Amino acid sequence: MTEPLIELRDITFTYPGAARPVFQDFNFQLLPGKHLGLVGPNGSGKTTMLHLIMGLLRPQAGKVVIFGREVSKERNFVEVRRQVGLLFQNADDQLFCPTVLEDVAFGPLNQGKSPAEAVGIARMTMLQLGLEGFEDRVTYKLSGGEKKLVSLATVLAMQPKILLLDEPTTGLDDQTRRRLIRILKDLEISYLIVSHEHEFLEHTVKECCHVHSTFCETLPITPGGVGL
Repeated sequence: MTEPLIELRDITFTYPGAARPVFQDFNFQLLPGKHLGLVGPNGSGKTTMLHLIMGLLRPQAGKVVIFGREVSKERNFVEVRRQVGLLFQNADDQLFCPTVLEDVAFGPLNQGKSPAEAVGIARMTMLQLGLEGFEDRVTYKLSGGEKKLVSLATVLAMQPKILLLDEPTTGLDDQTRRRLIRILKDLEISYLIVSHEHEFLEHTVKECCHVHSTFCETLPITPGGVGL
């Protein structure tokens, strides 16, 4: 049997002061090679689930298992974040360096690459995403779509084994959305996409996981709808 890349086992999570848990004995698996959409109504826990995987939130009960190893302490999640890339819903949460090149090179530098190696990786990643010429652009002056692509570049520059994307099409025009679809189709790594855009999911994943408080119901993508 193929070992899951990511596994949430009997997870219980409640936000402080909340009347009810987001998850109660919740279970989920991501297998190698899978491109999976995460769907569900607002408040169902989709973003919370990504943050639990990355260690940005910690469950009150249950286990988070990444690459076959349970992770529970910050030092464990530091290593997870080197191999699992998270694209935040709001690009402004991801960009913090003065220029685009500095932002994209930051991850490889943090992984121990030399400045020259990091810049080389950053330039190659930007070229693949059609961002050549953006090197000296000031990040906070970019458009919403440009920020989203630069944010994706910062994640891909770290060469992750798994990619988690939280509403990646927010703020994108049609041309940039089509470019993002092409980029994702070319990726050979497993990824999860949180999205309310069914048409986008039809082009990027084969299955969608409907997130409930206790389980994920996985259904195939069908034309005109998700799992219908």
